Amino acid sequence: MDFKSLIQLLDYFKDEQTCIEYYERLRWGNEPACPHCGCTNPYKTNRGWKCRDKECHKKFTVKVGTIFENSKISFRIWFAAIYLATTSKKGISSVQLATQLNITQKTAWFVLHRIREMLKSKSPDMLGEGKMVEADEAYIGGKEQNKHHIKRRSDKDLNLTNEGKPYKSKKVIVGLIERNGKVILKYVPRADAKNMVSFIKKHVPEGSTVYSDQSSVYKKLHKTYTHGSVNHALSVYVDGDVHTNTIENFWSILKRGIYGIYHQVSDKHVSRYLDEFAARFNTRELTPQERFDGFLEDAESVLGYNTLIGK
Repeated sequence: MDFKSLIQLLDYFKDEQTCIEYYERLRWGNEPACPHCGCTNPYKTNRGWKCRDKECHKKFTVKVGTIFENSKISFRIWFAAIYLATTSKKGISSVQLATQLNITQKTAWFVLHRIREMLKSKSPDMLGEGKMVEADEAYIGGKEQNKHHIKRRSDKDLNLTNEGKPYKSKKVIVGLIERNGKVILKYVPRADAKNMVSFIKKHVPEGSTVYSDQSSVYKKLHKTYTHGSVNHALSVYVDGDVHTNTIENFWSILKRGIYGIYHQVSDKHVSRYLDEFAARFNTRELTPQERFDGFLEDAESVLGYNTLIGK
C-alpha cells in the first residue's frame, strides 16, 4: 500500500476489520501486548483480546491505551480524520471535518484534539547540532484597532476592565527553527528574557549558532552561544548568514492557519494547536503514508473529554 490521497486511503480501509488488523500490526507487530500489565501472550476473543496473566486477565482491544480509547466512531473515520488533519497545511476546522466525515461538530472537535494529543512531541527535542538556529517570537490575537475602545490597551492602566472582564493582550509564542530542519514552539506568559532564554537553553546545546532580531530579551545569548542579530527597526533583514527569515516564513503559515481556519484559540488549548502546526512542519518531507504511519505509532496517549475541557 502506498496511498497518496484520501480516496486511496479509504479504498484500502474498506471495513473496520481491515483497519483493526492494520493498526494491530503497526502497534504490536507479531507480539500483541496487554496494555494493562504488558503481558505479551494474550489470546484472541470474539471482540478483541484477553490477557493470560492470572492477576490481570483483562479484556482489551487495540484501542485501549491510545487516543482511540472509548471512542465509538469507527477506525475508518478516525483514519480519514488523521489524514485530513495532518496533510492540510494550515489545518482543518471541526466544522469542516464534521461536514466531510458526516459526524457532529462536537465529535469532530474532540477528534481533532485527540489527534493533537497524538502529534505532541513525546520527548524534549534538541536543535542546533551542526545547524544554524533562528529564534523569534510571534503574537496571536486581535488587532488593537479592531477592539472596542474600552478593551483597547491603555498605557496608564493595563488592567482596564469592561463589565468585570480584564483586558487580554495577545498570546506570545516563542519559536526555534533549524534551517532546513525542525521547529519547536511554546506558548509563554510574556516576552521577557527569562521565558525566551530558558526556552532556548532547553532546546539548543551550548556553543551552537543562534540568530535573532535585536530585541533586548536576547542580549544574554552571547554568553552561551554564537549569537548574531539583525535590526528590523532599521529595515535590516539580512546580513550575510544572519537573518530570521526562516522562522518568519513559518509564522506566516501559523498565523494564516490560526486566523483563517480556526479564527481564534483559547489560552487553555493554544499549546495543542502549536503541537499540530509543529508536527506537520517537521514531517513535511515524508510521504503521506510515512507521515500517517509515524503518527499512528505515537498514538499511545489517552485523552478523556473531561480532561480536555478541564473538569
